[in-house]
Amino acid sequence: QVQLVESGGGLVQPGGSLRLPCVVSRSIFSINVMGWYRQAPGKQRELVASISSGGSTNYADSAKGLFTISRDNAKNTVYLQMNSLKPEDTAVYYCNARLGFSMYWGQGTQVTVSS
Repeated sequence: QVQLVESGGGLVQPGGSLRLPCVVSRSIFSINVMGWYRQAPGKQRELVASISSGGSTNYADSAKGLFTISRDNAKNTVYLQMNSLKPEDTAVYYCNARLGFSMYWGQGTQVTVSS
């Protein structure tokens, strides 16, 4: 089993920044892909960004140039740095781990962008 714990969410003004850490219960060194997804009310869950075990990254078009995903293998932690936040970024953000054929999810952290 792999447990994921997200934190760092909250209320932020438009244009602000947040960093979301996701702490994993085991070494992430061999986890194939770690990702951040989000789900806004009434919408489907969507990929925001992912990072492979080799460090390759992938971003949704809406996140390119604004968000950065990174991993710290020594701390078993994956981060999502979000800059220039907009009201449309309001959602519950979920951490995801893909290990072999299994996928694991955290409980999510709420991000609200509002003035």
